Amino acid sequence: MTKPMLPTDFNRLPPVHAIETVEGLASAIDTVAQGARETHRFLRYGWFSAALAAYGGRARTLIASRDGAPVIALPMVAFGPAILRLAAVPGCYWPFRSFPVTQDVGPEAFEPLLDALAQEVTALRIGPVYDDDPALCLLRIAAEARGWTALPRDVAESFLLDIDGARAEGTWPRSSTLKKNRFHEKHLAAHGVPGWDFVAGEGWTGQAFDDLAIIERASWIAERTDGSDAKFTDEGHGAFWRAAAQDPVLAQMMWAAMLRIDGAPAAFSFDLNVGTLKYAIANSYVPTFAKHSPGKLLYYRNLVRAIEDGITRVDWGAGDSGYKRTIGAEPGPMIRDWLFVRPGVASVVARLLRGRWTRSGQDQTRM
Repeated sequence: MTKPMLPTDFNRLPPVHAIETVEGLASAIDTVAQGARETHRFLRYGWFSAALAAYGGRARTLIASRDGAPVIALPMVAFGPAILRLAAVPGCYWPFRSFPVTQDVGPEAFEPLLDALAQEVTALRIGPVYDDDPALCLLRIAAEARGWTALPRDVAESFLLDIDGARAEGTWPRSSTLKKNRFHEKHLAAHGVPGWDFVAGEGWTGQAFDDLAIIERASWIAERTDGSDAKFTDEGHGAFWRAAAQDPVLAQMMWAAMLRIDGAPAAFSFDLNVGTLKYAIANSYVPTFAKHSPGKLLYYRNLVRAIEDGITRVDWGAGDSGYKRTIGAEPGPMIRDWLFVRPGVASVVARLLRGRWTRSGQDQTRM
């Protein structure tokens, strides 16, 4: 009688990786994003589509599949002189610019991806992005194995608030902080009736975005800058966020805490909520109410609501470390811009120009 074969009697074949180039944005982006780390699931088709709508460009997408299932989705657009064949990951700087990879993917899937990429571009820019970004980490390993040159340039230090850690050490927010906030709220009411509310999901109407833009136009951004860094005005990045909200999944992640005085927009804090993490993207207020700290009052209300909603960490991004440290944030991963240059003559030239690229890394938040 023949002995039956057991599963352990078979040699497991290595996974088969296939690379496909899709003109435009591939629908597989959403499939990969759904299997990505929870903090990166906003990197959806709608996110990249919004970037193209707001900032222009014609996209191609490299899809890496493992045994027929997509595990990496790399959208890219051309930039710089066409003769140089440079490509960049599209997107918005806030909270960072990367692409989705599934949680169980390894660097072995990136190696054939880079081989295919070398046939299409001279160099790929990814970033600004965090040092611990999964796509970046795996790409760096594969790039070294395949002879690519990776050139970083520093952008800024990030700040993180560990809400669970702060609460474990005692009452947070502190009673003294809340008492001071109530004092300021009492005096704020002298300007009119304060109203506090939140916007998310289907609440992202044209009027909701208009309200954010009204606050920004009245804020220090309009007074001290050319306004191009504003998040919600026509002169700034308003087109991106309005387009992103067309994706109902992204719209549900997008979150704003609002303060109104007698119904008029007075302050906002805008975030992206992904699972238990809140990306703090922008906040602003009308200077008329500045002496009553409307931004601080609003954000503490926002954090208390975040705790109720199960948020355990806040990623504050870069800049303005003073008030972030006051709230309890601590330094997090560095944010850098990366250029990956294919092997050969291009890498030799890139290494010669490394210093110039590194020195150009200041103030990349506008890019």
